[in-house]
Amino acid sequence: MVNGTETETIERRERPRTDRRGGAEHAPSLGVANLNPFGDLHTLQHLSARLARALRTVFEPVLRRGLRTWAEPLVVQRFADYSAERDGGLTAWLPLAMAPTQARAFAIFDGGFVLETLDLFFGGHGDRPRILPSEFTPAAEAMIGRLGRMIADPLTVAWGTMARLDFQPGSPEASPAMLQGVDGDDAMIVTRFGLAAGDGEPIFIDIVYPVAGLKPFAPTLTGKVMSRASVEPKWRSGLTRAAMNVRFPVRSVLAEPVISLATLMELKVGDVIPVSFGAEVPVMVGRDRLGQGIVGTSNGKAAIRITKFERDGDDADHAHDVYEEDER
Repeated sequence: MVNGTETETIERRERPRTDRRGGAEHAPSLGVANLNPFGDLHTLQHLSARLARALRTVFEPVLRRGLRTWAEPLVVQRFADYSAERDGGLTAWLPLAMAPTQARAFAIFDGGFVLETLDLFFGGHGDRPRILPSEFTPAAEAMIGRLGRMIADPLTVAWGTMARLDFQPGSPEASPAMLQGVDGDDAMIVTRFGLAAGDGEPIFIDIVYPVAGLKPFAPTLTGKVMSRASVEPKWRSGLTRAAMNVRFPVRSVLAEPVISLATLMELKVGDVIPVSFGAEVPVMVGRDRLGQGIVGTSNGKAAIRITKFERDGDDADHAHDVYEEDER
């Protein structure tokens, strides 16, 4: 369990993962069907990493604190084995319809986390009972549905580069035995997401995909991560135009005279502060030095003629005929 009341919290990445029948995590043993027909799941792992970043913005307002989020390594196992790992504690099992297909994924929330978010929702401090109840109240079930709707949108967006799926939460259950259409021998791809505030104990949210439901997307799941990342020319052109129109403040410091506090306190209207500067002055873009130039006029305005750019690996002088006008 992730947030058990009496047991020590163990992160899944530290837990040995072996099949109960003695097989390796992904490798089939003799006489046992291969649970993972997709082979390399780097594409789905990449999708999970993208989703983990989106979950941070989703749950920070709910938990009222800054979070760090990450995606655990994927695991493929039988549903019965996965369910047994939860030790029968209070857990929310929320079906997520994967429209327009008939497949369903499942979001699994620890019961303590649900009660914590429920207390925060009603203005509390995120307290949870020392001893968790055996079932969820109607208010807790409504919170589970709310959590499901919150993750459905970023989940849909994360899958958007691979498949046009619309994730829609259904009715939550407190026991995996109550889930319809799921058998204990069904192969599942378990994606786990960690949320932690500072050095606090992490909270985990699992999203479980049935292997059978992902078979229509096998070509995408087994392809290269960037195989579908082609950029539309119209989008690239629009992005280029937008980037070229970004405005930067350009300024030049002609002089920075230094006077004593006594002189500063005695200043009055009409006093003159002497300044001096060399033939060339620095030209700044934001807080970075672009180069240097010569002060002059252009079209009746004070201006600076660029004489040199200061860039890494570029020490050549560039004399330009056009002055950069000072708009101040």
